[in-house]
Amino acid sequence: MAEHSHSDDPHDSSSDEHRRVRVERRSTLPDVEAAEIVRGQKPGSRFARRVREGERRFERGEDEGTFRATERATAPRTPAQQFWTNVRKVALGSPISSEDAEDQRLPKTKALAVFSSDALSSAAYATDEILLVLVAAGTGALYLSIPIGLAIGVLLAIVTFSYRQTIKAYPSGGGAYIVARENLGDVAGLTAAAALSVDYILTVSVSIAAGVFAITSAIPSLHPASVELSVAMVAAITLLNLRGLRESGTIFAVPTYLFIGAFALLLIAGFGRWIFDPGLHAIPPESVVGPGTKSLTGAAGVFLILRAFASGCAALTGVEAISNGIPAFKKPAEQNARITLMWMAVILGTFFIGLTVLAHHLGVQHADKVSVPAQVAKTVFSGYFSPVFFFVQAATALILILAANTSYADFPRLGSILAKDRFLPHQFTFRGDRLAFTNGIIVLGASAAVLLVIFDADVDRLIPLYAFGVFVSFTLSQGGMVVHWLRSKEPGWRQSLVINGTGALATAIVALIVGGTKFSEGAWLSMIAMFVLAIAFFSIYRHYTGVERRLAVPKGTLVETSARRKQVVLVPVDELNRAVLRVVDYARAISPNVTALHITDDIERGQELRAEWESAVLDVPLVLIDSPYRSFVAPVQSYIDALDRTDPGQYVTVVLPEFRTAWPWQRFLHNQSARRLRNALLDRPNTVIAEVPYQLVGDVEPDPEPTRRAG
Repeated sequence: MAEHSHSDDPHDSSSDEHRRVRVERRSTLPDVEAAEIVRGQKPGSRFARRVREGERRFERGEDEGTFRATERATAPRTPAQQFWTNVRKVALGSPISSEDAEDQRLPKTKALAVFSSDALSSAAYATDEILLVLVAAGTGALYLSIPIGLAIGVLLAIVTFSYRQTIKAYPSGGGAYIVARENLGDVAGLTAAAALSVDYILTVSVSIAAGVFAITSAIPSLHPASVELSVAMVAAITLLNLRGLRESGTIFAVPTYLFIGAFALLLIAGFGRWIFDPGLHAIPPESVVGPGTKSLTGAAGVFLILRAFASGCAALTGVEAISNGIPAFKKPAEQNARITLMWMAVILGTFFIGLTVLAHHLGVQHADKVSVPAQVAKTVFSGYFSPVFFFVQAATALILILAANTSYADFPRLGSILAKDRFLPHQFTFRGDRLAFTNGIIVLGASAAVLLVIFDADVDRLIPLYAFGVFVSFTLSQGGMVVHWLRSKEPGWRQSLVINGTGALATAIVALIVGGTKFSEGAWLSMIAMFVLAIAFFSIYRHYTGVERRLAVPKGTLVETSARRKQVVLVPVDELNRAVLRVVDYARAISPNVTALHITDDIERGQELRAEWESAVLDVPLVLIDSPYRSFVAPVQSYIDALDRTDPGQYVTVVLPEFRTAWPWQRFLHNQSARRLRNALLDRPNTVIAEVPYQLVGDVEPDPEPTRRAG
């Protein structure tokens, strides 16, 4: 008891020692404990103050030695950072923490809007593409649009049930890349990834172009500005998706359901009028494509029908999106994804087949400047100036434009998976403030905008590039599922094998038809793009694995480091100022062997600097190098080479000042010579570049007094 009493004495040295140890431990955990050291108003003064819980930058983690950075730890520190943070908050919204990722999952109603907008929107232009091909044989061939539409409907049912099996087998996200690579190998997997990537980019381009076409169909005076409108739409959707999946789902849900309501109203009213007025007939617009003269008999006729079928298969684009995005669904994700897939298939099949049948009975033909849904709406609702007509066109335009969101939901996710597997740069795994894969979203938007400019935002020119990649990924995914069922033989595998086998066979046939009939019209461009992307994936993978082999530490062996090498530190200087003093002080802290280096084309000015340098009695020698050809970088490189020849293998550290300014644009006014030297030395062996920042704004620590040279 006496000992305990003695230790509680505030004047006891043992108690002071324990207290000192506790303070030292606390100081190694910044902002976690209740105290911090802050500067006073007088220069050099410091004092301790209590840190309120809401002001702490770190919190203790669950495990010993782990900490969690609070929102305050990532708060902006300069006026420029504060400005850009405010801009991002206005444009993208407030940051979302990783712990809230679960709350960003989508219910079925929003998931239908996010992942089905591409598939549903294709009902607005797939019929157009069928009629465009059939009219080449004359208006008498347009009746074939109905059997072709029904055949595509059967194909839609096959693909839908096939992907239901994929969702069942891969509840964590059974994209074509994952399924094909796991079951068919790397070549098949990367081919599927390349096909999907091309498909996603073209989806954005085609959807935006079709949406702008719907707008110009209602307002023909806007047709000359189609490209500008399309690029602006891409920029807007890219920005919306940077706000995060849940928020974009909320934004896009209204247009999706408006389209479903508008298209349902169009079909119900259209069939109602046709039943009660069988003589109702569409008036062809001025831009209608004239009837062709090709025959429907023989090989030419079969080829024409196959081309029409291939064009109409654009209706199936986007069907795979739900199976790719299962992790975005609320739990139970697998069940919700399967239900949403069926909703999407029923709505799409009804809209596509219904519009195709109605267009045929109304005598609608393909026109360059007026879409089939616009002609049907004009006929059913009696004129361009009917409010219902404009409602249908507005809803169609919105869903076509926002259909691009399906690609924005899936392409960045695919990119992150490829990056984790080292087939894409690691930057694609980065998630921004809103938990969105920022780099993938930006790359997708930029690629789609380039395509829209190249092809003048023309749907008819973009469609031939479109469907081939879709059906290649369909085929590889379903083929992979066949192998999966043969290997796993899970309960019910035989039924699933038949479904996926039928899907693989059907989509393979369609891929051959699309590739063969659309090859000369632009499908070859998609094939080349897929090949180039697949080669790029392999090249990136080889680079990453090669780097990994070079950096790998042998397992089970002790790796001994070589004897400590000498280190020479060079400080290139242009003049004597506070920033140079700070750099020299840092250089002396890391090595006793420090040399200042001044490159000049004016030796007299150099001698003046030497005199100024020596008058400051710094214990660091200054070497002058006269550069009569006014070069700065090359003489420094040559000086380092000379040092290396005198003592091969030594480390040479070049320490450079870096001026930090209040605003980013001001940094272009500084550091240019240092940046050139840094870039030139980065690849040099045994050379280290160190940059010492010097704040040109705000409070700065006083520079240490220069140490006088001994003697």
